[in-house]
Amino acid sequence: MAIRTAGKLFKDLIRQRVISPSIGPSRHCSSAATSAPKIPHSSKKGRRLLTGATIGLVIAGGAYVSTVDEATFCGWLFSATKLVNPFFALLDAEKAHTLAVSAAARGWVPREKRPDPPNLGLEVWGRKFSNPVGLAAGFDKNAEAVEGLLGMGFGFVEIGSVTPVPQEGNLKPRIFRLRQEGAIINRCGFNSEGIVAVAKRLGAQHGKRKLETSSTSSPSNDEAKHGGKAGPGILGVNLGKNKSSEDATADYVQGVHTLSQYADYLVINVSSPNTPGLRMLQGRKQLKDLVKRVQAAHLSKEDLEDIAAVAVALRLDGLIISNTTISRPDPVDKNPVSAEAGGLSGKPLFDLSTNILKEMYMLTRGKIPLIGCGGISSGEDAYKKIRAGATLVQLYTAFAYGGPALIPQIKAELAECLERDGFKSIHEAVGADCR
Repeated sequence: MAIRTAGKLFKDLIRQRVISPSIGPSRHCSSAATSAPKIPHSSKKGRRLLTGATIGLVIAGGAYVSTVDEATFCGWLFSATKLVNPFFALLDAEKAHTLAVSAAARGWVPREKRPDPPNLGLEVWGRKFSNPVGLAAGFDKNAEAVEGLLGMGFGFVEIGSVTPVPQEGNLKPRIFRLRQEGAIINRCGFNSEGIVAVAKRLGAQHGKRKLETSSTSSPSNDEAKHGGKAGPGILGVNLGKNKSSEDATADYVQGVHTLSQYADYLVINVSSPNTPGLRMLQGRKQLKDLVKRVQAAHLSKEDLEDIAAVAVALRLDGLIISNTTISRPDPVDKNPVSAEAGGLSGKPLFDLSTNILKEMYMLTRGKIPLIGCGGISSGEDAYKKIRAGATLVQLYTAFAYGGPALIPQIKAELAECLERDGFKSIHEAVGADCR
């Protein structure tokens, strides 16, 4: 599907958020460098804990590195990050989140040096993904840590949601852990530094990544297609509307014009339960009208047939399924924290989101790539999403709890699942439970 504004503006995917392969440069974007993100004073305790733990790991690593090969040492570094997780658990949820993003932005995270298993590679939308495991939007809202996150081994990273004008979001506290259930409730409300700040960061990072890629290799035409616009790893940008905006479409179009030159795909987020009026964009008529203007849509169980019909009729590039839920499935409903308002993510969402994913795959007859998101915490979970119809998958809550060590673990387990069942590639396994 294409939206045409001064020519072909962009193609995109819908989900509860909507995605779109990004297009050419925009005259509205700035590529000026920006200063490194700052850790708030309220996070000083967490910074001291993290610094101490990091120093300990560096000393231990220095004594260990001279005796092993690079792959073994890389594996050790990822495993060692598990030692830091308890320190983050001592902090307030949002302070821990801020500290984690800052650590990734400063390169205080392990960098994956080992190649991904060959059976995990795939091509979608003309882009070659080294693996199908991505990081969902909401973790790096302001594009502070793109390089560090991609460097940890994600096949793709989605930043945002980014709003046109900076906004604080909802009042704190607004993130709540349900650790025993492996879940999180959040009502952040699109807290964002705004399009201008994000464009500056992405511009600086984009130029740096392209320079590093060109200086380290001279790829053939075939090899040049591997990864995203600026090098290995695919970057997505999730766009949101401002809380006070009366024209959601204008907000999304502004985001497309400003940020498309840096993104491999764009996401129009119209499903957040934490922004007033956003979830009203639903139903076949409203959906079709909005898709024709900015390729945006809302996903709910009642709208599945409508969304599938619009997706097929307008030839959308894909759907992401799903977002957080305002429901409180068992056993979350027994936890007192479940009374907090906001969207629920994590393990309790897995069955619900996977069932919707499977139904959407059948409704679209496998013609549209689907991204499975919701409750993935293992390679087996990712594999079930793929068998239910997902071409790509996204993590969030499990990564927040498990840290960097979870990434190579999920990839290795997923590769084993494919081999166990006789699939030579991801594409062969997509929708296997729907045939």
